[in-house]
Amino acid sequence: MIRFENVGMRYGNGPEVLRDVNFSLEPGSFHFLTGPSGAGKTSLLRLMYLSARPSRGLINLFGRDIATTPRQDLPALRRRIGVVFQEFRLLDHLSALDNVALPLRIAGVPESQIRTHVAELLSWVGLADYVQSRPATLSGGQQQRIAIARALISRPKLLLADEPTGNVDNAIAMRLLYLFEELNRMGTTVVIATHNEGLISRFDYPVLRLEDGELNMIGYGSTL
Repeated sequence: MIRFENVGMRYGNGPEVLRDVNFSLEPGSFHFLTGPSGAGKTSLLRLMYLSARPSRGLINLFGRDIATTPRQDLPALRRRIGVVFQEFRLLDHLSALDNVALPLRIAGVPESQIRTHVAELLSWVGLADYVQSRPATLSGGQQQRIAIARALISRPKLLLADEPTGNVDNAIAMRLLYLFEELNRMGTTVVIATHNEGLISRFDYPVLRLEDGELNMIGYGSTL
């Protein structure tokens, strides 16, 4: 699914924020990505969802060498990736339903199917009573759950989540992790970046740790 070989990344002329990163993720795998603030977790995710280019090294995604993939082919690759951003990126003038429905409408899914699927997913994330609510009327945790539902609605081949439980309580956090697990069981490769090691320890998935721009495998969540 993903392979990084000796990848480095820097912003402008600054120092490298990622150094000699090497790892590969098999299709259908589930990994946590952890590390202290400023370690480079968000930068690594940006490389994985093609919003940034490495300063050196090889990135292979879905069997394609990103460095040699024509620019016009990149949007099709991105559509196979679901991303949960820290800053949500919701459209304020749209309801919760319409925000979540956007990927399906872009893909041309019939409206009758869209409303059913979106309502079911919003119910699962605990927002059944907020289908018509706009983001500005909702709490940060509720907005985060809309953003997660939007990332999941098209059943992506790869899901990348940047601190997806940062604005919700422990009960909702566990519910969201179970949702990610269910998506993973359906075949989606999942990478969740979080500094919540208490949450990680409740699941038996491999953990990648970034520290000072270097990536290491440190075992499984249940052994932390």
